[in-house]
Amino acid sequence: MKLPNIESARSDDRVVIVGGGQAGAECAVTLRMLGFAGPITILAEESTHPYSRPPLSKGYLLGDVASADLHIRPPATYDDQRVDVRLETRVTGIDRATQTVRTEGPDGVHDVSYDWLVLATGGRARLLPDATVHAAPNVHTLRRLADIDEMRSQFTPGARLVVLGGGYVGLEVAAVARKSGLDVTVIEAAPRVLARVTVPVVSEFYERVHKQHGVDIRTSSSVDSVEVGADGRAMAVKLTDGVTLSADVVVVGIGMEANDELAHEAGLAVDGGVVVDEFCRTTDLRILAIGDCTKHPCAQNGGLRRVESVPNALEQAKVAAATLTGDARPHDAVPWFWSDQYDVKLQAVGLCPSHDEIVVRGCIDEGRSFSLFYLKDGTVRAANVVSNPRDFMFAKKMVATQVRVDPARLSDPAVPLKELLAVSGRERK
Repeated sequence: MKLPNIESARSDDRVVIVGGGQAGAECAVTLRMLGFAGPITILAEESTHPYSRPPLSKGYLLGDVASADLHIRPPATYDDQRVDVRLETRVTGIDRATQTVRTEGPDGVHDVSYDWLVLATGGRARLLPDATVHAAPNVHTLRRLADIDEMRSQFTPGARLVVLGGGYVGLEVAAVARKSGLDVTVIEAAPRVLARVTVPVVSEFYERVHKQHGVDIRTSSSVDSVEVGADGRAMAVKLTDGVTLSADVVVVGIGMEANDELAHEAGLAVDGGVVVDEFCRTTDLRILAIGDCTKHPCAQNGGLRRVESVPNALEQAKVAAATLTGDARPHDAVPWFWSDQYDVKLQAVGLCPSHDEIVVRGCIDEGRSFSLFYLKDGTVRAANVVSNPRDFMFAKKMVATQVRVDPARLSDPAVPLKELLAVSGRERK
């Protein structure tokens, strides 16, 4: 569909993408796939070509994945596609009047002109209130390849690791650390792990799995301070209840903040992320934004939402490329996520802030595979699937179409989900 009264990119227009992550790389390549012929430039702060981040806290930290294997596409691909990737280049400002961005890179300070600007600035790890603690060489966050490179050498058998935060990243790091022989304690301020993303029964399952692997999980626990020794290294984590935990390594996994400062300083709408419409357009129609840095309309539940996930970044990248090439389609994909911990894979689809029924398929109290569905008014709105790829494949379809189901049949593993989808489809007809 054509955007009303909105000019799309001409064949010789210059597209500049700020950010060398998954979203920025996908947008550039998709533009070429859709036939865009004009100059494309990616301005990337890091020293390596765009790479995949999910393996950082899993296979790469464990040492099973090499850095070269993380590349989203081989570096030569960008040359083949005539995409100018400028590494170690930081964008310090946007001048909307002149349609230029100010950059600082290896060859100095420059202004780069654009006809269309795409912000794919991603996010950064949230820091502790006492940010000076992060200067300690054994206190780590997980966002970039360099973060993991610094951390890996300290993951030695017998080392005492304290993980601050019981979300996806914190638990993934804990799992890798236990496989590497570290003594691991996870500190979570909420009453349960994964409290922000799932319901208590799933949290209880993951706490049980980690405890079975020897992880000390302390929920409803808050950090008072991280004690730093005379050598500048963190030596202990002190909790507000007075307990002090000795530490050789500290990993801070307490969430992420959107990199939206450039947009804010340029006068674009920002609200805990760069505000965009369903076509990834900001309040300046010559500037789009995609990926973790955006606050976008939630097609499933209404309102605006920021989603931190690779599938969302890829989808928005494709939407932005389609918008630029004049074949716009709204961003309405149902978000989904995954997390690998030990031999357990959690796959989640949909966002369900409110539900009136939870249906468990399989046994959640023992074993390591089950599916959990969130229902609202009898329809499937979201699902958490543990170590069952087939169930997840159908769960995605059920959430996308908001299938109406019989809870009793949904809970019965003997009833194929494919059959429930087919029944719902016939009823709709």
